[in-house]
Amino acid sequence: MKTIFTLLFFVLTALTSAGQSKAEKQKLAADKAAIKSMAGCYKVTFDFAETFSPVKDYQYGKRKSEWGIEYVFIVKETETEISLQHLLIVNDSTIIKHWRQDWVYENTRILSYQKDNSWNAVELSPKQAKGTWTQKVFQVDDSPRYESYGSWNHVDGRHFWESTADAPLPRREFTIRSDYNVLRRHSRVELTSYGWILEQDNEKINRSAGGDSLLCWEKGFERFLTGNYDCSAAIRWWDSQSQYWADVRSVWDEVLKSNDAITLQKRVDNKLLFQQLFSKGDELAGVKDYKSNEVKAVIKDIIQQYLKS
Repeated sequence: MKTIFTLLFFVLTALTSAGQSKAEKQKLAADKAAIKSMAGCYKVTFDFAETFSPVKDYQYGKRKSEWGIEYVFIVKETETEISLQHLLIVNDSTIIKHWRQDWVYENTRILSYQKDNSWNAVELSPKQAKGTWTQKVFQVDDSPRYESYGSWNHVDGRHFWESTADAPLPRREFTIRSDYNVLRRHSRVELTSYGWILEQDNEKINRSAGGDSLLCWEKGFERFLTGNYDCSAAIRWWDSQSQYWADVRSVWDEVLKSNDAITLQKRVDNKLLFQQLFSKGDELAGVKDYKSNEVKAVIKDIIQQYLKS
C-alpha cells in the first residue's frame, strides 16, 4: 500500500493547474492519491463497543464484531470529486450494495443531519472550505446519511483525514434502539500498511427541543485489510446493475440540489426505501432494452413517496 501510494504521489505531483502554488498542487495531488488508494478488494472487520456513559446505572450494549469481503471502486472522478462505491460480498456469491462515499474538494454546501430522518443544507464560506474535502456518506439506497468536511494531512509518513458529523442511527442499531436519536461521529480515515481504517469515537445523543443529552460514547474500528481476496462476484453484479444505480444517483442529485431541507419517511406500505429500490434494480438487471429516462421516472416516483412535504 505504501509503495503504491508513493508512486501515485510522485505521478500526481507532476501535474499542474493554473492559479495554484506549487505547494497547493502537491497537496491536492497527495489528497487525491490518498482517496483513490482506498479502492480495492478487502476483508473488512467491524468492531464496536460502548465505553462510557454519564447516565447512572446505564446498561451498556453488547460489543459487536463482524467481518466480510468488500469491494471498493471508483464510480466517478472529476477534477474536484471522487466517488467510491462499496459492495459487500456474503457467502462468496451474494452481493449487498453497501454504502457510498463521495469526496468533494472545497465544497461549500453541507447537508447537516438534524434528527428523525431530517437534514438541512448548511452553507460554508469559501474561506471555511479552502483546501478541505467534504466526505458525503450515502446509505445503501443512495439516500443521504451524513456529510462533514476537513483537510487531509500528510505528515510523518501518515496520511489521514478527520472530521465530525451528526448522523442517523447506524444500520446495526436503527431497528433495535430507541433510547437515542443522533449519532455524533468523530471520524478518522487513515491509510495503513495493511490497507486503511475508519476509526470512530461516537456520541450517542438524545436530541429534543430542550437540547442534546449524551447517552454514552462508543469506540469503533472498520479495518479494510488487503489480501488475496476474490471480488469477481461483485464486479459481475455491478456490471448488470451499474446503469440502474447511476440513474438512482442522478435522481437523488436532483432531489438534494432542489431542496434546502428534506425529511424521509422510514416506511411506505410497510416497506423500507432500500427494499423498493433494490427490488427494482434486480428486476431491471440485464434488461437489453433499458430506457434510462423511463427508469428515472420510476425511481423518482418511488423516492417521492418517502419525501415528507
